[in-house]
Amino acid sequence: MCGGASFNHNGEHMRMYFPNPKAKLPVLSKSNETQLILWGRRKDQSGRLPLGGWARLDSIHAGVWDRWFPKPVKIPVLSFMEKDHEGKSHWFDLVKGQWIQGLIAFEKEEKRIYVVTIEPELEHSIHDRWPRVMSG
Repeated sequence: MCGGASFNHNGEHMRMYFPNPKAKLPVLSKSNETQLILWGRRKDQSGRLPLGGWARLDSIHAGVWDRWFPKPVKIPVLSFMEKDHEGKSHWFDLVKGQWIQGLIAFEKEEKRIYVVTIEPELEHSIHDRWPRVMSG
């Protein structure tokens, strides 16, 4: 489901983990610059946007996210982290030209990014949700 991400921002290598309430993810702008945006919302955080840090692709297509004016974005990470059934972390590298699809949701002045997830193609994958990795 993508519990962590590794990326470069302003020449600095960073690792972010969703449990950190200050976690941010990079968003690639049309001018090829990145800005960091708060990653999702946790139970103890104020706000009106959805709890969690992920948005299922099928729920986006079903219109569930429409009330938050979703904007699709590119999340340019070098790798992302998933935990297996035993809680052990595994990092998965992306190759040049790949990114994770993200969704920015808005509620008045509040803005947060969510990782778009899909059902994994592998039959025996670690999770029933996997980040949507795109390329192009």
